[in-house]
Amino acid sequence: MTELRYGENPHQSARLIAESCDVASVAHATQHHGKQLGYINLLDADAALNVVREWDVPACCIVKHATPCGVGIAPLSGDQRELFAAFLNAHASDPLAAFGGVVALNKPIDIATAEAMAEGQKFLEVIVAPSFDDDALKVLTERWKNVRLLSVGGNVHWPEGGTMSHDIVGGKLVQERDTAGVVESEWKVVSERQPTDDELAALKFNWLAVKHVKSNAVVIGGPHGTFGIGGGQVDRVAASKQAVDKAGERAKGAVAASDAFFPFPDGPQILLDAGVTAIVQPGGSVRDQATIDLCNERGAALVFTGRRHFRH
Repeated sequence: MTELRYGENPHQSARLIAESCDVASVAHATQHHGKQLGYINLLDADAALNVVREWDVPACCIVKHATPCGVGIAPLSGDQRELFAAFLNAHASDPLAAFGGVVALNKPIDIATAEAMAEGQKFLEVIVAPSFDDDALKVLTERWKNVRLLSVGGNVHWPEGGTMSHDIVGGKLVQERDTAGVVESEWKVVSERQPTDDELAALKFNWLAVKHVKSNAVVIGGPHGTFGIGGGQVDRVAASKQAVDKAGERAKGAVAASDAFFPFPDGPQILLDAGVTAIVQPGGSVRDQATIDLCNERGAALVFTGRRHFRH
C-alpha cells in the first residue's frame, strides 16, 4: 500500500493498493522524477496507458480528467516510424487541453521524443512509457522540476481475457475488458461510395481512439491523429458539435467515429457540414436508413462496425 499525495481533492486522503498484474501497469511503475503522485495522476496515467495499448506502432495519448484530448500514431518515415511524430500528432489534436495533461507512450522514450515534449510552452504533469533513455531523462528532468516520469516496463499490450471492476455503494461491478479492436470482417460499407484507402486507414485509427472516450463519444481525425474529440456528452448531437468545435478547419476532409449508433441523422449532418467525408459507427438504429440516405446525398462513405464501444 502506498500513501498518495491526496485524493481527487486536497481534503481527501488516498492510497494505492497494488495487486499482482501480468501487464505493464502504473500501479507497479518506477517513478524517476517529480512530486509525489496523487489519485488523479494515477487515474489519468492509467487511462492514457490503456489507449496506447491498442497499437503495435509508436503511439501516444494525452489525457485530461481521465479522457483523451489527443491520440496519435507515427506515420512511416522512410522505413521507420518515429515516436516523436506520434507525440506531435497527439499534441496537435488539442494543444490547449494538453497543457497540464498526462502523456503515455507505448515505446521507450528517446531523446528526439523528449526534445519534442520539452520544446515551447508545453506543460506536462505525468509522462508514462515503458522506459526512458538516459539522454531523454536528462532533457525532461532539466525542463520540468516536478513532472512525474513513470516507467512501466515493456509489456504494454493487453493479455487475452481479463476483467475490470468499479466500486459502487454496497458492492462492486465486474466485467470483461473491452479488448476488441478493429474487427474488419464485421465491418460493412452501407453507403453507395466506398471509403478510399486513406479514409479506411483513418476510420480504423479513429475507431480505436473513440473506444477510450467517455460516452457519448464522437472523434474526428485522420489516419495518424485525432483532430477533435467530443466525449462525456448526454446526447450524440452535443458530442458531434464538440468534436467539430475542437477540430475546426481540420475537420475538412477528415473522418469521424462514433462509439455507438446515431439515433437520428442530426449528428452526422453536423459532421458532414463541417467537411467530414467518411463516418464509422456501429449501426443498429431503427433510423439507420435516414443516416445512410444523408451520406449518399452528400457523397460520404459510411461504415457500420456491428459493435459498440460504450465507456462509462
